Amino acid sequence: MTQALYRKWRPLAWDEVVSQEHVIQTLKNAVAGDHVAHAYLFSGPRGTGKTTAARLLAKAVNCLAEDKSRRPCNECAHCVAVNESRFMDVIEIDAASNNGVDDVRELREKINFSPSQGRYKVYIVDEVHMLSKPAFNALLKTLEEPPPHAIFILATTESHNIPATVLSRCQRHEFRRFPLGEIIRRLEEICKTENILADAEALSLIARQSSGGMRDAISLLDQLASTGGQVTLATAQSVLGTTTSQAVINLIEAIAARQPASAMNEIHQALDAGADVRTLARQVIEYLRQVLLVQLGNGDQLEATPDVRTQIVAHAQVLPTHELVRMMRAFNAAAIDARGGWAPSLGLELAVAELIEQPQLPIETGSAPRPVPRPAPTQPVTRQSPAKAAESAPEEPGISLENITRVWKQISNLVKQQDPKSAASGLVNSGKPLEIQNGVLQVGFVGNLLPEKFNRPEITQPVEKAMKELLGVSIPVQGFDMGGKNTLPAHVKPDGMVATALQNGGEIVDTQ
Repeated sequence: MTQALYRKWRPLAWDEVVSQEHVIQTLKNAVAGDHVAHAYLFSGPRGTGKTTAARLLAKAVNCLAEDKSRRPCNECAHCVAVNESRFMDVIEIDAASNNGVDDVRELREKINFSPSQGRYKVYIVDEVHMLSKPAFNALLKTLEEPPPHAIFILATTESHNIPATVLSRCQRHEFRRFPLGEIIRRLEEICKTENILADAEALSLIARQSSGGMRDAISLLDQLASTGGQVTLATAQSVLGTTTSQAVINLIEAIAARQPASAMNEIHQALDAGADVRTLARQVIEYLRQVLLVQLGNGDQLEATPDVRTQIVAHAQVLPTHELVRMMRAFNAAAIDARGGWAPSLGLELAVAELIEQPQLPIETGSAPRPVPRPAPTQPVTRQSPAKAAESAPEEPGISLENITRVWKQISNLVKQQDPKSAASGLVNSGKPLEIQNGVLQVGFVGNLLPEKFNRPEITQPVEKAMKELLGVSIPVQGFDMGGKNTLPAHVKPDGMVATALQNGGEIVDTQ
């Protein structure tokens, strides 16, 4: 039987473990200084090396090398026996299938027997969070006062489910996800050694699909290599149920342009080609996340090909941050939605419908219509007349509602820095920039008290100054009441649908 690649390439020495230096160095020092603890808890995502590190520690404490800094040596009889899974004093227990109190009691009875081969009996308990509450209680006494020849190494992906009484008795080490570049490097090394032909794009896709788990990435490579021939991007996408980056980009642009037919067509084409529903939703989220990273000044963290990177940067310049967040939330709901069992695409279709029903995103595409203008604000609290505002402050080139919305939080922070005691910062946080009308930025509030406070010169002046500093343009601001329950906005017809809804118990929660 052929050995799985992830087992064949499991590290056998400390130096072969990558990206977990914060854990490995501590364990190496403990072995070299003869300060090994009696109980450890290794926690972190799956496939990040917890069991591997546990086996290395078990091998090191039983290694026969005279120089403790060289342990494990992988040359002595004990190290070779551990590598071949025939060392009697390293006992691995799967807590998922041995989680009862009787299993722990049996362990407690056997633990008092001296090691048969090495210095220590090492118990590696995998998925320890699966133990029942009585089983944890039975384990407590042993963890607190184990025999001198026993070492416990508990491994879990869910440390939050471990009782505090157990956590307090263990030396804890948190394992991290592997960086994308490190996973790709490891896959390239395996391909070179195992004579596997694989495209760089395919390896990059495998690494992204592994979600930071090295074992998962190697297992995916093993699966794709077994199909025969060269591992191409198309093969990887077919087997892994993913779609092309261009399909994701087309879907986002169709949503932004309010073209539901095009958006639905992109979804159905991807699913017909074999894409998995939840995987497609996650791909959309990941793309939008990278757009958000560029907007937040973290473009160096992009994990994309040059062509896709160009698209990401372009979208970062035109998609408002709040719209990105809204889109990510909608597709995240689709990724975890269980209602589409009988109609797999339902979650994605609902996400598209929800997003397109909202005001249009300000993105320029080949056939995108112009953005729909917002209606006039309701119940404005007048600080100066619109005519005078238009004369004194015409809209300057380069100013846009999207740019203002993007830096609205920064405006609040800058106002607070200028005068920490002023109420202006809190009022900015309470308001919402809704439109630029007659050269004046209209800021909406719920209720009429906050607009009155906001429209005072001691508030508006520092806000306008902050906007000038951040955006390089001058524009006056004006607060208004967006309208509360059963308040009919001035621009809404009294005999229209909105008025009818209000008369039948409806409520206006926002005016856009």
